[in-house]
Amino acid sequence: MSDKELQTINTILDSVADAIFTVDEDMKITTYNKAAESITGIPAEEAIGRPCHEVFRADVCFTACPVKEAIETGMPVTDREVHVTGKNGRHVPVSISANVLRDANGRPVGGVETMRDQSLIHVLQQEIENKFTFGDLLSRNKIMNKLFAIIPDIAASEATVLIKGDSGTGKELFAKAIHENSPRKDGPLVIINCGALPEPLLEAEIFGARRGAYTGSIENRPGRLEMAKGGTLFLDELGDLPLPLQVKLLRVLENHEYQPLGAPSPEKADVRFIAATHRNLEQMVDRGEFRRDLFFRINVVSLTIPSLKERPEDIPLLVDKFLKRFNSIYHKNIKGFSPEAMQLMLEHDYPGNVRELLNLVEQTVILCKQREITVECFPESFLVTTNAVRRRKRTGASSPHLSKEVIIDALEKFHGNKGKVSKALGIDRTTLWRWMKRLDIQ
Repeated sequence: MSDKELQTINTILDSVADAIFTVDEDMKITTYNKAAESITGIPAEEAIGRPCHEVFRADVCFTACPVKEAIETGMPVTDREVHVTGKNGRHVPVSISANVLRDANGRPVGGVETMRDQSLIHVLQQEIENKFTFGDLLSRNKIMNKLFAIIPDIAASEATVLIKGDSGTGKELFAKAIHENSPRKDGPLVIINCGALPEPLLEAEIFGARRGAYTGSIENRPGRLEMAKGGTLFLDELGDLPLPLQVKLLRVLENHEYQPLGAPSPEKADVRFIAATHRNLEQMVDRGEFRRDLFFRINVVSLTIPSLKERPEDIPLLVDKFLKRFNSIYHKNIKGFSPEAMQLMLEHDYPGNVRELLNLVEQTVILCKQREITVECFPESFLVTTNAVRRRKRTGASSPHLSKEVIIDALEKFHGNKGKVSKALGIDRTTLWRWMKRLDIQ
């Protein structure tokens, strides 16, 4: 190739907005345009002749080099997102495509790689995320954003807070946001699930126990109240707290004192209380299952978290956030969900709320072998349930009653396993049996 022809090629390459470079069989740079200089901060005269990993210092250079993959497989690599480290140490997000270069006889003689700087796109994505973010909470829903707006005022007070919402809506994240924006943020946030232990163990877990307080108690055991000193105690699933312990909790709230099991005298409770429940405490009060005085004492400030079904506009935001997390955890580079897959996710009811969406994204990331998650990556139970929701919406049915066709379809998919069918349809086994009998399904 003449010098004039080479100069013409370099002029063409320098006029391209994307970074372009080529390497020989030894992975040493042979051509390198102006856009590549801009990304790395290294001029062409310093880059040409050097191994490409010394110049670009990408996070995949020694583990999954795109140009090396293209040369070895003979197949092009497209739109792979990586980070390049510039001369000044700045990490630049880029989208890479690579292909093999061959001579006139078809023999591989090197490779070519293009890079598109994604910095501006990442900045815009971060701005959008920041706009709808409060701590670990993320939402563009109007109700949720009203809650975000009042969290600083609630956090600044010492008032007890009752957070209400279905399981999986993120009540613990709200408690964390209140604590981290409060004067007690340097103290601990201690969490206890009031429904996770039987009453005797739960009492010792909350209030602590002194040596000899019960059989097998051979040393002093601090309770969660003591562990939360100077911070916040989050009582999750407060509606499951047994009535005898409700009395003791009320005393703590009123007198700011508690008495560990076996202790001769009470101790001061220097904690801020936040409670959460998915149950209707007002109805429990009317049925005598929850103390009225405790309800009014704990319900000073009340927050109600909407279900994910009530805020479908948050699904794409949450999916993107979860996808980034699981790409990092499982060392994947999945770009996103196909339009058909995203449509299914938008149509699903999510009885398990954000927690269900989180689990769904994690499962699809684990199982997906492509760069994009398609409908085929979804678990069968999700597809069955979503198809049932689609049919119900088409018929305009407002009740959760399912048609004979839906139930038979689910039975066939799960080979007659009624446990899996009931779980997929979001109903219990008794309801499934009753519907099968009513619809004469054998």
